[in-house]
Amino acid sequence: MEALVEFLGKGFMVMLSVSMPCVLMAALVGLIVGILQAVTQVQEQTIAAAPKIVLVFLTIVVLGGYFIKILTNYFYEGSHVAFEIVPKQDSYVLPNDYYKYTKPFSAEMRDKINQDSSLNKALLNNGNIPWDKKATKQQIYINSKQTPVQEPNFIERIKIQQNSH
Repeated sequence: MEALVEFLGKGFMVMLSVSMPCVLMAALVGLIVGILQAVTQVQEQTIAAAPKIVLVFLTIVVLGGYFIKILTNYFYEGSHVAFEIVPKQDSYVLPNDYYKYTKPFSAEMRDKINQDSSLNKALLNNGNIPWDKKATKQQIYINSKQTPVQEPNFIERIKIQQNSH
């Protein structure tokens, strides 16, 4: 856990070291343009924007290699922490042998199928639709488990339409 907290702190330092030169250049240009505007009494806000954009762009161009070097080193260190240090610590959320105590998905589904008779019937028909024959339509029809409603549901509508013919 200490390695993760230390890595988080290093991340803040990387963030500051990458962003601080651009922020300082923008502040410096803003200060210089502000002093010039105060001396000349020209209070146009767009005058300060163009030099800031140009100087921040030049800062990124000049120091871009340094920024990339810092970020790649941070990425490599993060990969080292994630794949080498953290797995060797014994503080896991789940124990290493947790799979021994869980039921496999197939067994879980088998239990669910055995509990639900309509699902079990559908699976036992092996791809055949159980209600495609008139003889089995009456046997397979099961009342819906929904709360009582004023209008019939889809299955009840089909049954009503078939009985009306």
